[in-house]
Amino acid sequence: MEKILKLYMFETCPFCQKVIREIESSGRTDIEFHNIRQSEEDRLELIKVGGKQQVPCFFIDGVPMYESDDIVAWLKENPEK
Repeated sequence: MEKILKLYMFETCPFCQKVIREIESSGRTDIEFHNIRQSEEDRLELIKVGGKQQVPCFFIDGVPMYESDDIVAWLKENPEK
């Protein structure tokens, strides 16, 4: 069963850019992007589910991960199938 992957981010965040570069370089297509600066709905969902407005926030089946280094490591260890 495939995992549901969502990245909450915004463009000018350097830690978000680090995660996005990893996603782009790996060619992944299985991640939903949610820009909290372009969508108030996404911002409120991040706070509701994650408990805070910190980005990047990578949800793996609804479980949040916040540290960019941890997110990049997870992406490398769990390539898209």
